[in-house]
Amino acid sequence: MHTRAINKSNEEFASKLLAGNRVALGQAITLAESKTEADMLFAHELLTRVIGHTGKSVRIGITGVPGVGKSTFIDAFGTYLTTLGKKVAVLAVDPSSTKTKGSILGDKTRMKNLSRNPNAFIRPTATGTVLGGVADRTRETVLLCEAAGFDIIIIETVGVGQSETTVRTMVDFFLLLMLAGAGDELQGIKKGIIEMADALVITKADGENEVAANQAWANYQHALHLLAPASSGWQARVITASAVQHTGIAETWQLIESFLQAVHLTGYFTRNRKIQNQTWFYESIQAQLFQHLHQSEKMKTHLERYEQEIANDLCLPSAAAHQLVKDFLKALI
Repeated sequence: MHTRAINKSNEEFASKLLAGNRVALGQAITLAESKTEADMLFAHELLTRVIGHTGKSVRIGITGVPGVGKSTFIDAFGTYLTTLGKKVAVLAVDPSSTKTKGSILGDKTRMKNLSRNPNAFIRPTATGTVLGGVADRTRETVLLCEAAGFDIIIIETVGVGQSETTVRTMVDFFLLLMLAGAGDELQGIKKGIIEMADALVITKADGENEVAANQAWANYQHALHLLAPASSGWQARVITASAVQHTGIAETWQLIESFLQAVHLTGYFTRNRKIQNQTWFYESIQAQLFQHLHQSEKMKTHLERYEQEIANDLCLPSAAAHQLVKDFLKALI
């Protein structure tokens, strides 16, 4: 999709977006994800027009290992939020989809209740060859959803790895879903991810798994007390939940509300949002410089030569990168 194909002025487009028009929102996200220069400029101008209507949502990051029941939990959690009068947008981030193709597209079918809910919007985010590209487009998508009137933005990430670190820099509250009885209770999967979490939810706490879930709750509760306090001053907490029995869903939202109240009082909420914007700025610089480097015909030969030298152990990677940047800067003059 290109701007000329939309056949609307930017002002008209902005009006439709601010009115909550789903077609306009979908088109705006597609434009923001586009690699075409004209589309990107159109999207940036659109965001500049609506920026005053953004930033008022609660941004929640949710992650967990495959099999934890993430889509089922988000379906139940998002549906519950709509009963409170909230408008919920779910954005799926999956860096691995460049290989698996379409893994994030299944979320819309797995979230059956939420996908049919008029107060919900589910959208897979743009996936690039590097994670930074995904982060950049996801942030723009968040702003577009906020401009369209969504109160809660849920950013869902698949797996446990670098994507969690990136998503953590986009959200106000980071929720880690854990599965009892998977042998991960004592090691906490990864200490770094546990430290990033504002809350842990032990999922599938029903039936025969309820006893194991309660034991996992005790183990994680103990583990969290051993961690240093978060910069927000918030002490992460653990709860158990069952999306099937709808237990722990309301408690999860109550926990998030308690967190928001605490960080607004200390001023951390505003400080964190400012830090996240700075992170976005510097990540965008890196991503766009890298893109221009690869698109430069002058630098293509240099890149191939350095790659070959590194492969043959003729050059240190960091030294090659240093020289390549110098070559690139010279080419700009």
